[in-house]
Amino acid sequence: MSKAHVTVSAAEFNRGVEQASMGRDNLLGMLESCLCAAALVGSLWVIAYIYEGDIPPAYLLLAVLTFALTFPGEPRLQASKAGSLLDIGLNWVWIAGLLGITGYATGYVKQFDRDALIAWLWAAPATEITLTLGLRLAAPTLMRLNGGKQRALIVGMNEQGLALADKLKSSPYSRMELVGFVDSRNTERLASDASYPLLGKLDQLATIAQQSRIQVIYLSLPMASQPRILHILDELKDTTASIYFVPDMFVTDLIQGHPSAVCGMPVISVCETPFRGANGAVKRLSDIVFSLGILTLIAPVLLAIAAAVKFTSPGPIIFKQRRYGLDGEEILVYKFRSMTVTEDGGVVTQAKKNDSRITPLGAFLRKTSLDELPQFINVLQGRMSIVGPRPHAVAHNELYRKLIKGYMVRHKVKPGITGWAQVNGYRGETDTLDKMQGRIDYDLDYLRNWSLRLDIHIILRTVRLVAKDQQAY
Repeated sequence: MSKAHVTVSAAEFNRGVEQASMGRDNLLGMLESCLCAAALVGSLWVIAYIYEGDIPPAYLLLAVLTFALTFPGEPRLQASKAGSLLDIGLNWVWIAGLLGITGYATGYVKQFDRDALIAWLWAAPATEITLTLGLRLAAPTLMRLNGGKQRALIVGMNEQGLALADKLKSSPYSRMELVGFVDSRNTERLASDASYPLLGKLDQLATIAQQSRIQVIYLSLPMASQPRILHILDELKDTTASIYFVPDMFVTDLIQGHPSAVCGMPVISVCETPFRGANGAVKRLSDIVFSLGILTLIAPVLLAIAAAVKFTSPGPIIFKQRRYGLDGEEILVYKFRSMTVTEDGGVVTQAKKNDSRITPLGAFLRKTSLDELPQFINVLQGRMSIVGPRPHAVAHNELYRKLIKGYMVRHKVKPGITGWAQVNGYRGETDTLDKMQGRIDYDLDYLRNWSLRLDIHIILRTVRLVAKDQQAY
């Protein structure tokens, strides 16, 4: 992806969460993973004792559901305090909303004392905030209890090696003390950084590791260097250092790169959907909850717009157009008709400013994005998501897939009513290849860095922008 187009990346938005993970193999990381569940479940039990004098079965079941939704918790220690507080608030709104809707839908909410539930709505996030701030204060002591710093070196002073070094250096809770780099290349060929010393060459690695008491070695070498890597591993058998590979992430443009295994063989995904397993369930559930709530609220608006479209111009109320959906399969997308034509053939002309095909009512609907409202039905059908890459007409897909590298990767997820590109200025007509390239850059950035927090952020920005956006025709 061309970084020149994405001025504010999804990775930067998610930075606080993304950088915070320290793994679950140390005391601080384990406590962090348990913190959210402990805060919510613990506060629920305290409230139950205060209001019920005991923990009735209904509260135990609610505790189990809460634990299942919150364990393991999101890593927040290395995020800013403001970022942590915002994330805790958004996470609690989501969890409380989901539990509340489930309770009312099943009638199970009647098993609880109303005052107890209201008290828990306030006590739960307050407890989590208190424990999070307390863990921040206790972190230095816990780090010392977990053992001293581990001396580490990186083999390969290249782009990904320096990126790893920067992360180790900037992390206040890292157990790694970076001693330096080892690399055999000439100085002019190195992506060198004066703040990190070059300790020697590859043929000296075993000796350096022994003399410098190195405990962890990161191999940051190109994938094409297999014989050299095997030789290094053989030399390091004479040391007690733990050895890790740093995959050459710059060989290709990874989309949701994750370690995995196929028949016991370790692999790293190069292009994958972010909505696997639990993430897929969370995404689908959030789509259903949000779309049902929104459709219930806007039902009178839908009826009024349908009547207005019917009586102000001839033609159907709903415009159905073939678009590409998940995995490049064709889907039918619903919109209120805003033009005098309903093009859906091999050639589709994008709407332009002052387009004569747009009806007077259609101009208003498009400007305010009210023509998109029927797509919440597409979301309920499972054809679309509320947030995702905007679906393009099939004719446009066939054109741009030949002109823009990686264009079809955006179809690894369901198309959305709104998206990361749209809230970053790429809403409306894409009359140049550069504009379409910019839209695709943001779509792929979204795929790489998806989070529920990012989805909520996009929805809120859409609400703010849609009334004043002047780019859609």
